Amino acid sequence: MIEHLRKLDGLLLLIMASLAVLGMITLYAAVHQGGIDLWQRQMMHWSIAISVFLAICLIPLRVMALLSWPAYLSALLALLLVPLFGDVQMGARRWLDLGVINFQPSELMKWALMLLLAHWFASRDAASMKSLLPAMIFALLPAVLIVMQPDLGTTLLLLFSAIVMIFSAGLPWKWAAYGVLSSLISLPVLWHNMHTYQKQRVLSFLHPEADPLGAGYHVIQSNIAIGSGGLFGKGYLHGTQARLHFLPEQHTDFIFAVLAEEGGLIASGLLLTLYALLIARIISISMHASTRFGAMLCIGISAIFTLYILINIGMVSGVLPVVGVPLPFISYGGSALITMLAALGMVMRVSIESRDKLPWQRPGSPFA
Repeated sequence: MIEHLRKLDGLLLLIMASLAVLGMITLYAAVHQGGIDLWQRQMMHWSIAISVFLAICLIPLRVMALLSWPAYLSALLALLLVPLFGDVQMGARRWLDLGVINFQPSELMKWALMLLLAHWFASRDAASMKSLLPAMIFALLPAVLIVMQPDLGTTLLLLFSAIVMIFSAGLPWKWAAYGVLSSLISLPVLWHNMHTYQKQRVLSFLHPEADPLGAGYHVIQSNIAIGSGGLFGKGYLHGTQARLHFLPEQHTDFIFAVLAEEGGLIASGLLLTLYALLIARIISISMHASTRFGAMLCIGISAIFTLYILINIGMVSGVLPVVGVPLPFISYGGSALITMLAALGMVMRVSIESRDKLPWQRPGSPFA
């Protein structure tokens, strides 16, 4: 065990630690007036998540591949239990109460699906219809269950990350073009079946000023917070939008606005730099992975993190419609944080096993 821990990727650990510190500082700014218990609870979440991260670092990739089906089926079963036993919060039934923590099965499914697709395409090519159709079913089954909760943001994230993995596994460009075309054709059907509040979010994205006290309130207040931060921000714990509680969900989905208002462009740029380094490091590890399974695993994880970041920041800044997607390592939440650290544990394991390979066995070598 000690031997494996000595092989941990130092750069990845440094990026994780920096994000953890920045996240806890920002969360404190968002909740220090009357919500300090949330900050303390997030500290507990971090301790659990780090334990999970270290435990997964010790699991061989071949064992992870064997666990892909149990993980996927367990997550699918949890999604099936949500309509029966799930807790309703903010108008949606998405959580299962496990006593210690309210767990969101959709968070687990994102990573379980990624693990299954990595295992599926480790020895298969997406150019084969026999390989592609089952993979599409693996993604569509949980997507249907999640969109019924309703949780459109997580559904889109799940499907887009699955598409990235399928494309990386060898999906021909022609097939991808057909998929884009069919998606565009199905947009009227999607709009017709969307919930009223989801339609309002799209309309408020297009014209937030049309309903400034209703559907457009989130975007308007968030833009005010981000714009008022300027270059250096208003100063730590001096953000008026957050301190006066104009920002909705300021400790979860809209926490980037808190960071931008109090830390300005400097703090926002620091966070984006850390995210860029994280994604680049995961991709670098995938390029040096000793197995196709490990490479696919890292590609899927980098895709999910990238989508998390783009969707949340795009939503908060008014570039994308408002959806319920947290900001990685910054937003408050136990299940999201624990599953993200578990995913980084998988990446770290890929790095460990790649280092174990002899120089002439590593990818790129003529003897590999």
